[in-house]
Amino acid sequence: MNHSLLSADRNTHLKIVSLALTAAIAVVVIGITARITDGTSSASRIESGAPVLKAGKPTTYTRTEAPSMR
Repeated sequence: MNHSLLSADRNTHLKIVSLALTAAIAVVVIGITARITDGTSSASRIESGAPVLKAGKPTTYTRTEAPSMR
């Protein structure tokens, strides 16, 4: 049994390529079939139980202890 890809023969490379192609096709098929079957859009299903926050008066913050001069 050969454990190196550099010295592997043609059949080994074909096995690796076919396995990778099969796995890629399986991932694509699973991704296509794993869709939401509900007819409503995703935006209409999102509901929030929290209250709506309103923006207050804008403020300015500084990192220094000295007063800012304008």
